[in-house]
Amino acid sequence: MADTEPRTPTVIADDVHVVYKVHGSGAARGSATAALSRIARRKSTARPTATEVHAVRGVSFIAYKGEAIGLIGSNGSGKSTLLKAIAGLQPVTEGKIYSHGQPSLLGVNAALMNDLTGERNVILGGLAMGMTRRQIRDRYDEIVDFSGINEKGDFIGLPMRTYSSGMGARLRFAIAAAKNHDVLMIDEALATGDARFQRRSQARIEELRKEAGTVFLVSHGIGTIRETCDRAIWLEHGVLRMDGPTEEVCDAYEAFTKG
Repeated sequence: MADTEPRTPTVIADDVHVVYKVHGSGAARGSATAALSRIARRKSTARPTATEVHAVRGVSFIAYKGEAIGLIGSNGSGKSTLLKAIAGLQPVTEGKIYSHGQPSLLGVNAALMNDLTGERNVILGGLAMGMTRRQIRDRYDEIVDFSGINEKGDFIGLPMRTYSSGMGARLRFAIAAAKNHDVLMIDEALATGDARFQRRSQARIEELRKEAGTVFLVSHGIGTIRETCDRAIWLEHGVLRMDGPTEEVCDAYEAFTKG
């Protein structure tokens, strides 16, 4: 007998548009050009120019409990902006996003306190996700072991500013993965670890799918998407080009990039 149990939606995107403005000339903040531009602006009464960016253009989809969805596309295609909109961190200009529970966005630049130790950040990060102090204590060793940052010394007792970008990203992922989420969105975090960490991460994503809800994964590594996700959404210039089984969407995207 076929399984007729209805699937549970976790995220519904209904004709979503995201438009935002970028101010200034775009020169790097610390460059000489940027410094001269700021001096010139102080001497001028003219208002700084603003460029309007239409980052997401009419995207619609439904995500279901138990899915791992990979977001693929060229740089600047709107993947990270879409995740921020789902998480409620980026206003939607048009359309609607509906979500079950509170989506959690994990990125390699997720905010932890650089001047505090890794140990303190584990506690603060857990509290920020809604875990109790007891839950954090119970899972503390598991979080540290999962991150692997203590494999070459007692780094968990050092300030986060002494960590490499990879160590920091692994700790962020370990903290986020310690809690079950209705919707967990991961932006490039898996790209920062070695093969062993990536295998642990993929296994944990499988557990999250079974225990909780939906996982979204943004990665420039198509291999990671193929290995981790059962569905893929391809964005290009903010437009949803394709949505379907991972192999089909990734094959089409790779053919597009080679063409």
